Amino acid sequence: MKRALPWLLALLLAVALAIVVLNKKSEPSASDPVTQDGSGKHVSAWIDPMYSMGPPHVYKSNRPGIAPDCGMKLVPVYDDAAPADTTTNVRGYSGVTVSEPKQQLIGVKLAIAELRNLGRTTRAAGRIALDERRVAQVHTKLEGIVETLNANFVGQPVRRGDPLLSLYSADLLATQNELLLAQRNKSDLGRTLAASARTRLRLWDMSDADIDRVARSGKPMRDVVLRSPVTGVVLAKSAVLGARAIPSDTLFEIGDLSHVWVLADVYESDLASLRVGTPAQVVVAGQTLPTRVTFIGPMIAAQTRTANVRLELENPNGLLKPDMYADVILQQPIGNVIAVPDSAVMNTGTRSVVFVAGADGAFEPRGVVTGAKVQGFYEIRSGLAAGERVVTDANFLVDSESRLKSAISKTTTGGTP
Repeated sequence: MKRALPWLLALLLAVALAIVVLNKKSEPSASDPVTQDGSGKHVSAWIDPMYSMGPPHVYKSNRPGIAPDCGMKLVPVYDDAAPADTTTNVRGYSGVTVSEPKQQLIGVKLAIAELRNLGRTTRAAGRIALDERRVAQVHTKLEGIVETLNANFVGQPVRRGDPLLSLYSADLLATQNELLLAQRNKSDLGRTLAASARTRLRLWDMSDADIDRVARSGKPMRDVVLRSPVTGVVLAKSAVLGARAIPSDTLFEIGDLSHVWVLADVYESDLASLRVGTPAQVVVAGQTLPTRVTFIGPMIAAQTRTANVRLELENPNGLLKPDMYADVILQQPIGNVIAVPDSAVMNTGTRSVVFVAGADGAFEPRGVVTGAKVQGFYEIRSGLAAGERVVTDANFLVDSESRLKSAISKTTTGGTP
């Protein structure tokens, strides 16, 4: 019995040592991957929830723990969360599938990309201005003294041919006397001198009727009458009764106000789709008057970044007066184009993305080229076809899901975004 006792103790010690070794081997090592969580699902990786930077910045591990960069608890990524490669033309995005109940929960709404007849409305400040083609200046062609003044003040209306003033000139009087003397000489020389005198009087703005009157009566006229060359109003007057007038003086400036310009200051950003002939409306003096663009200025004002755009209006009653303010509404037609609600387009600053709805809750990110944004719609120049459905509400949630799927997919496969 005494001999068997040591062997029995040795056997018990060996069994205890074997149990300890086996238990030691069954415990997971700190480096062994943890492939399951409490839900029983198979975990492919544990990642930093601050995934917004995208691969390769996503921290991942093969077991739970704490992210070293932000101190946040790592979250599991399940095998069924890594989607199959989805064809998309937008880098950093993946196609996603959102079930119908989840769509209702997050408020996803869809709209159809369809052809729309779009037009942009641009408002600009304008002012009434003279039609520069209908302004005339009155000058004398010889030196003299103003003896009578028929147009006495600025703003006085005149008609074409109305007398403006009469001018006494010694040269004019001498030439009339030459005409009368030449007429008495019936020779060829007399007729030549008479014709020459008539021509000089005509060039000095003496009318043919006045010249004939002098020739018939044999008495020279003391004054020459200057008449209005256009129908309009006196815009400026420098003629003064009894004052000396010379050819360089502008005695009157007369403008025709029956047709006026409207000058609008349009910002350079609105000029791209503006053309001569673009329909417009001018709101002035309580009236809304239809018109069209007739001229677009070739220069941009450095201080205001605007260009001068000209429209024209008839003004038979003279209600539109120079320097009156006006509101100009420019109707810039774009035409029939594919358009989607502006809320469907997500602008990142470098590209525009929409989410196209497919069958069974699938959403595909699609890069598009947008045009004008008018009337609550974006013009789509490429990337979408008429009839396709796009997400208009809660698309930022779909966008987040798409980016997360892409980040997870690239992380678990070791790819780059």
